[in-house]
Amino acid sequence: MDYHEYCDQIVAQASLLAQHLIDADLVTPVPTCPGWTVGQLVRHVGGAHREAEQVAQKGRPPGQDDFRDPTHFTDTDPGQLGAWLVEGANRLAAELRAAGPDKAVATPVADQTTKFVARRMTHETVMHRADAALALGSEYRLEPGIAADSIDEWMELCALPLHFEVHPWMRELLGPDRILHFHATDTRTDWLVDLTGDAIAWRHADEEAAVVVRGTVLDLLLLIYKRRPVETVEVRGDRELLGFYLDRVSFG
Repeated sequence: MDYHEYCDQIVAQASLLAQHLIDADLVTPVPTCPGWTVGQLVRHVGGAHREAEQVAQKGRPPGQDDFRDPTHFTDTDPGQLGAWLVEGANRLAAELRAAGPDKAVATPVADQTTKFVARRMTHETVMHRADAALALGSEYRLEPGIAADSIDEWMELCALPLHFEVHPWMRELLGPDRILHFHATDTRTDWLVDLTGDAIAWRHADEEAAVVVRGTVLDLLLLIYKRRPVETVEVRGDRELLGFYLDRVSFG
């Protein structure tokens, strides 16, 4: 996906999320985000968009931001909340388009550009839309290319060395013969996660592994984000390694 596709998808995914809210009960709990209701989840997404708008515009996040922690949110009008969400997504996309992909901004990773922001906000919206759909019992669809790029981003972020400093327990993933192979049956795309070295590594490859996980690209995405259980995919080989990986790996 290129930069302009990310900008378009921020708006598209927010609009789809707003559609999930039609006639919804915003106090419905979100099982995949424990402690949050649907209304709080959407408030979080809209807040993330507004924070990212400030990053794209000023190069840094605002000093005070209460949107990322939406636990105080109690509004119960789904129409107003959906409109507020889409408004923020459009504002963010417009700011990103005006800035272009190479503007220097503050980010928590080495890529200090607006392209990182656009990609991150795309997949933030993609995954939280899944949370809302699952909570409300709505059908969730996602274009395979977007799902594949979301897995790529997950792999890149989860391989960052900084995780070993922030989450020391992730070092326990490393060990001999610890290679995982994720295969998307509908796109014939493969991701190989190599835990045999002194850091987490990944690549697109179809190679032997201790465990092979097969499913649609959306099934794989929802699995690695812990939105669906292992039983929704086909697993061959070391299931314990897969469970250990899913339990320990995180960039949140």
